[in-house]
This record gives sequence, structure tokens and C-alpha cells, in this order.
Amino acid sequence: MSIMAEFLSLMLMFSVASIGNSLSLNYYEKTCPDAESIVAKTVKDAFSNDKTVPAALLRLHFHDCFIRGCDASVLLNSRGNNKAEKDGPPNVSLHAFYVIDDAKKAVEASCPGVVSCADILAFAARDAVYLTGGPTWDVPKGRKDGRTSKASETIQLPAPTFNISQLKQSFSQRGLSMKDLVALSGGHTLGFSHCSSFRKRLHNFDSTHDVDPTLNPSFAAKLKSICPLKNQPKNAGTTMDPSAATFDSTYYKLIIQGKSLFSSDQALLSNPQTKSLVYEFATSREAFYKAFVKSMIKMGSITGGQEVRKDCRVVN
Repeated sequence: MSIMAEFLSLMLMFSVASIGNSLSLNYYEKTCPDAESIVAKTVKDAFSNDKTVPAALLRLHFHDCFIRGCDASVLLNSRGNNKAEKDGPPNVSLHAFYVIDDAKKAVEASCPGVVSCADILAFAARDAVYLTGGPTWDVPKGRKDGRTSKASETIQLPAPTFNISQLKQSFSQRGLSMKDLVALSGGHTLGFSHCSSFRKRLHNFDSTHDVDPTLNPSFAAKLKSICPLKNQPKNAGTTMDPSAATFDSTYYKLIIQGKSLFSSDQALLSNPQTKSLVYEFATSREAFYKAFVKSMIKMGSITGGQEVRKDCRVVN
């Protein structure tokens, strides 16, 4: 790392730490004490009707925080000539925006103009994890909503094809460590992936292999039947792990078995530090939960907004 890159990295970590300090656990204690319980009820109601909601909310929060900080810019609609983040290529499969809309409407009815969409999204992500059997935690509060959202910036999101050095760079630019990388990747225990995110591992992988050699052969054969080279069904894909509706540590066991979907998942075994953490989390769900909570709070403290939106889809 160059001296300049090191300096910029340190500056970013300092700014992340100092911004995070502006958040507090009792931010709404006097102004909107029921905010979190209102959001939790909305998420629970949505989950009872659609089991894909938790994975969607967790992904929304992650994709929000990685662009301009956790400022709810991922919720803004495209307007006029401006194409918003939600319409960027990595985000077109995001969904469950309506859950945040419903939560915002309910919170506004109780205490108008007080709770930011960014905080509501952070609460909803925590609730999503808890509802699917994962840990819970106190979310630091006081984020503001951003006024800028650009589809072109979604190129900054870590891709499912990333190798370990690309992942390390992406996370470190946001003040997140290698342990944060492995812990937050555990969010892949929830949800579904389309073939487009892992197709390259199955067909014409490189000059000597048709299939990625790190894939378990029987698992690769199963994926090839789901994602054929020709005549692939529209929206074809598969769950991230067999227990994709439950937040657990199965994801790490699958990586060790060569049964993870993304190259970026398998890449965690290519570095001694991240490999050690994969094995630790695979054998201790308690260690994973503890690390995940710590990393979610750290990621959620990257802020950068300016206002409290009345409507999560448009700036004031």
C-alpha cells in the first residue's frame, strides 16, 4: 500500500469512527420512544406474508451502507435524468421496499418528521436477522437521510465474482476489517441468488476448466442443471444455502465443503486470516453471532445524510 493510500485509508477510518460516535442508543428516547417497536411489528407482519422479506431487508441495508454510508440513498426513486441506486445493475433484484414504506408511514403517524429512513432501514435489518433465528442488538441511532442517489455509483458494491484482494480493498475503503468481511459475508446464509451471480463458475470457467475446480463436483452438477448454458429459465437460481430462511452458520460449513454459490464466498479460503475465521464460525455459531453483531454495528455507523425524509422514496 502506498503512503498516500495508507493515509487516505486512515483518514476514512478516522472519519467513520468519529461519525459513528455521533450516533447514540437513546437518540429517540424522548422524541419517538416507540419507533423501534413500530418498525419491528411492520417487519414481522411482512415476514408472516412473505418469507423472502428478511433476506431482502438485510441486503437493502448492506447495499445502502456501501455506497454513500447508511443514508437510505438506496431507497430513493429515479427522477428526471437521474437514475438512482435502486436502478443500478447490482440493485435491480433488490425488493421489499414496501416494508420500509409501511414502517415509515407507521412511524410518521406516531411522531412525524423525527425518525430517518436510514434508521428505519437499520432497525429493519436487525429485526430481519432476529426473526429468522439470528441474534439481536441495540442499533445506534441518529442517522440522517441522503439527498443524492446515483446508479453509476453502484459499481462500488463488492461483486460476487471478487477475489480476496478485491474484497479486502472494498471493505478497507469503508473502514471495515478482514474479520468484518468474513462476518458480514455470513449474511449470505439468507436468501436466493439468480444464476447470473455464479454462472461463470459453471461454464467455460477458464482455459483449462469448464467448471470452477473449487466447486464440489456433485454440487456443480446440480447447479448446472438449474443454470444450463442454453435455454435457461427466466429468473432461474437457487437458495444461498439449504436453510436459507434461517439465520445460522451453515454458510461457513458450505464454503469448507466447496458448496458456496459465489466466487467471493469461496475466496474467503484463499487467505490464511479469512480461512481461519471461516473455520471458527463454521464450528461456533456463538463466535459468528458475536462477530456479526459487532460488524453490523460498525458498518451501520458509516453515515453521511443531511435530512429526515418525509417519504423514503423522495427527498424533501
